[in-house]
Amino acid sequence: MRAPIWFYRAGVGFLFGSRLLMLEHVGRSSGATRYAVLEVVSRPTKSSVVIASAVGRKAQWFQNLVAEPQCRVSIGWRRHAEARATVLSPEDAVHFLADYQSQHPEVWERLKSLMTDLHGGDPNFELPLVRLELSPPPEQRSDRQVRT
Repeated sequence: MRAPIWFYRAGVGFLFGSRLLMLEHVGRSSGATRYAVLEVVSRPTKSSVVIASAVGRKAQWFQNLVAEPQCRVSIGWRRHAEARATVLSPEDAVHFLADYQSQHPEVWERLKSLMTDLHGGDPNFELPLVRLELSPPPEQRSDRQVRT
């Protein structure tokens, strides 16, 4: 999923709609800005997005968000929205995954097979979910000054 990063950075990430997002996060060791394009599991509100770590808690982006939850998100027409990440408890994650499975059954079956392989054939792997709370977009100033 590295190739879509260039689309988002070029300002045309909206082409992916709201099924994908680009996450900008800070490397926990390097302090450098890192990027990951991830699938959206759920959009419970206009200002929140839920994503999953298919490789579990070992994913670099996941570990970086645990170390520094402040991040930025580009999704749809929104670019570089400030956000804060929260790892959901397994109990809270259950209903988001159930909704995803019912809305996208064929995709879920393929993903589940792939994730089972990634987790050494264990069909009971942990799939941690992260909620991203996006800050409201900045207000547009209606009283712009005209230069003379």
